[in-house]
Amino acid sequence: MSSALRREQLLAVALEEFGRRGFHLTQMDHVADAAQVSKALLYQHFDSKEALFAEVTALVVDEVGGRLNIATQAAEGSLDRVRATVRVIFDYATQEPLAWAVIVRHLDKPEVGVELGELRDRLGAAFADILMVNRRADPTLSAEVLAATERRVEMIVPLMYGSLLSMVSWWLDHPGTPRERAESMAVEFIWLGLDRLRSGERLPR
Repeated sequence: MSSALRREQLLAVALEEFGRRGFHLTQMDHVADAAQVSKALLYQHFDSKEALFAEVTALVVDEVGGRLNIATQAAEGSLDRVRATVRVIFDYATQEPLAWAVIVRHLDKPEVGVELGELRDRLGAAFADILMVNRRADPTLSAEVLAATERRVEMIVPLMYGSLLSMVSWWLDHPGTPRERAESMAVEFIWLGLDRLRSGERLPR
């Protein structure tokens, strides 16, 4: 096996091991045994478990990011972009369950690497663009109002991707729930609930 193919194999095996056990419980021995190679050979390709995890998560981020870019660019209008984003996340969780496990285990744990933070930032940027696209195009809004809206959106965005990831994880644990129902609920929660926040509506204090 060439060095490039061996590295690709090791990354695929490592993704499976990190997906099953998580970063902290996965050891280099686990990866070497699963790949049926010596630990010495594994260390020839990756200096440490941290370096291996960084490359694994970078691949996950590139894959999800690429899917999101393709889906949202083809969408027409903000609501369709929300639907496309939700569909991509549901697709990925269904098609790549171990990679999904890596995401949900480690997305908000910067101590195990910064790469998944890039995925969080990409999701955040995608949702921020959805929320701001019409506002930025509105010539009647002053710079002050636009800036205030952007600050409000910064606080709304974590609610959007956090609720979406939680919904997908819940659906995976409840296979009796039709996917279209779960997907529709996620879209409606994000769009209808946050549309009111975006417009400035607040509960009385």
